[in-house]
Amino acid sequence: MSLATDQNSNDRLLSTTAQQFLAVRDKVMTRWEHEIRSRIDGADALRSPVITNTIPAFFDNIAEALSPNYPRKNATSGNNAASAHGGERARMTSFGADQVVHEYQILRESIVVEAAGQVELTVADWAIIDRSINTAIREAIREFTMIQSELQRKLAAALSHDMRTPLGIIANGAELIQALPDLDAAKRAAQKIATSAERLEQMMADLLDALTTNTGEKLALTVSEFDVAELIQEVREAYAQPHGIDIRANVESIKGFWSRNLMRRALENLINNGQAYGDGRGIELMAVEARGRLMLSVHNTGNPIPKEHQMRIFDYLAREQTMSSKVGWGLGLAFVKNVAESHGGSIAVDSSTETGTTFLIDIPVDCRPYVQSSTP
Repeated sequence: MSLATDQNSNDRLLSTTAQQFLAVRDKVMTRWEHEIRSRIDGADALRSPVITNTIPAFFDNIAEALSPNYPRKNATSGNNAASAHGGERARMTSFGADQVVHEYQILRESIVVEAAGQVELTVADWAIIDRSINTAIREAIREFTMIQSELQRKLAAALSHDMRTPLGIIANGAELIQALPDLDAAKRAAQKIATSAERLEQMMADLLDALTTNTGEKLALTVSEFDVAELIQEVREAYAQPHGIDIRANVESIKGFWSRNLMRRALENLINNGQAYGDGRGIELMAVEARGRLMLSVHNTGNPIPKEHQMRIFDYLAREQTMSSKVGWGLGLAFVKNVAESHGGSIAVDSSTETGTTFLIDIPVDCRPYVQSSTP
């Protein structure tokens, strides 16, 4: 089964070369992960689902691009999977930009080794693979640096605000000492200055740590074990009556640890969005497991989301002016993005006239090591 970002679950229109390419995915991914852990500093300490990230979907997007009859020029056409990968690297790892570039280079090396003798790749095919990887690098680094800059800006702003209090105490204390008539009062003022100076020193240390550690604001999750297939069935039944929305599902039984409430709300938001912006032909849900990751997607047909809008639609209150009369591109997608990231994963969108629009929530099957827990 294809794991491509456009929910091409039945491998339609894929060429023989693409089918051969898909057949070596697991070998490529295994080699790639081994090489990543061996050659990239800090990678060996990461759990496998974090390492894997959105790469299986990107790999299968390459397979689609290798099919002459399939409407995808390269693996990044019509989707933001590479940007989602870069964003997750910024939030979930201590990688630098050079390490993100390196892991894509290692992916190409792994494809070369594992495809040899197994996949009949022409010069034109290798050009597609190279173009896909090169474009993915640019998009991933763009998002990686943007998120790091935003995190640094927020952290600097918050800490500079907090520093005003001890700085005020130090300044006032210094003025007070000059005017105090006795030594005991001066000592007390001096102690306040010393305490505030220590606090400032700690804040500066926190700032330096924060600027080199990539963390973002996450939702506190109440995590429990459940089967995502059961959750999807519940949602389908809820929408059948009274909404009457046609929701088709192609899901595996996948038990994992997530926030059931937040995952349901995220799924409902994506269904509502698909219903609002789709052409009325219904919604398709798909859930598969790949290398410790849950890949949950929601697909609809209709007008595509332009490539230049695909990251902006996840911002709070972002709604395209041409669709201002509809509800859906405001808080909903920003919430879904926060849910995915709070589970230690990411969300990607794939949209084109030929294949429709697919939102892909890509998160660890067991999110417990990566989340901020909340008391039930």
